[in-house]
Amino acid sequence: MKRIGSALLGMSVFVVIALANGPTTPDSKYRVFCANDKIEVEQRTLEQQKNARGSNVCMLAEFDYASDADKYAEGKGGKGSDCKCP
Repeated sequence: MKRIGSALLGMSVFVVIALANGPTTPDSKYRVFCANDKIEVEQRTLEQQKNARGSNVCMLAEFDYASDADKYAEGKGGKGSDCKCP
């Protein structure tokens, strides 16, 4: 009986940790950012991009496909081109 109790306790801890960490499905969106006055295409969220690049970051657009994000970026001058956050 002790083994069953220990197993259930262990499973409960696992479930609580999994729920606390939020959804496990990755975010598969492609985003075009203006980061430090340069255009970038990333899969990072805005929060992740701000953590990586600092506060001078804004999201310009979001797409389901990398090719669409790249096309949008090209229309703004291409990756690495100058930009300004609104």
